[in-house]
Amino acid sequence: MEVILFIFLGVIALLIYLIPAIIASKRNHRNAKAILILNLFLGWMLFGWVGALIWAFTNDD
Repeated sequence: MEVILFIFLGVIALLIYLIPAIIASKRNHRNAKAILILNLFLGWMLFGWVGALIWAFTNDD
């Protein structure tokens, strides 16, 4: 039972961690791959995650 809970919480944590990349992908952002890379490598620091999230919400006109 604890293993299932651990896996469930791990999946939820991974989804929360990847929110900027998911948003960029859903919005068809032209820099979605760069946002994913920033999210993967600097997302563990708060400023990297927030930076990727703000970038995901910017317009790419």
